[in-house]
Amino acid sequence: MVFKSRSKVQKQRGKRTHGWGHGKKHRGAGNRGGRGKAGLGKRGAQRKTLPLSQGKKPVGRIANNNSGMKKIRNSRNNTIINLENIVKNLPNWIKNKKVKKDGSKYTLDLGELGYNKLLSKGEISEKMEIKVSKYSASAKNKVEKAGGKILE
Repeated sequence: MVFKSRSKVQKQRGKRTHGWGHGKKHRGAGNRGGRGKAGLGKRGAQRKTLPLSQGKKPVGRIANNNSGMKKIRNSRNNTIINLENIVKNLPNWIKNKKVKKDGSKYTLDLGELGYNKLLSKGEISEKMEIKVSKYSASAKNKVEKAGGKILE
């Protein structure tokens, strides 16, 4: 005969507090003085912002637009693409007329496609004339080795 152990909630049935002590505990934010700016009474006075007319600087988190810590934003907003992704997307771009094909040479403007930096991951065998604002030196070498060139 196999006995299955009862769940924690089942074990607490019949016990008014379910293991949380006094009945007032475990009620959410009420036990912590409220949510947001609530409860900034006598004990929270040091966190309140004071009007600048009183000649005092506001203090703490609330003084800083209630935003807490600031996220450090990346100043380099590069949308990158690798050579392998160009080769993979080339048939689709030709079908949608975003890339021109002149004989054996492909002409593409990565700025129009939404990219501003070209990186060298992958191999390229087609002759391509690529217009892009930023590129890595190894990407330029690979494109020129395949018979193409990069325009700025």
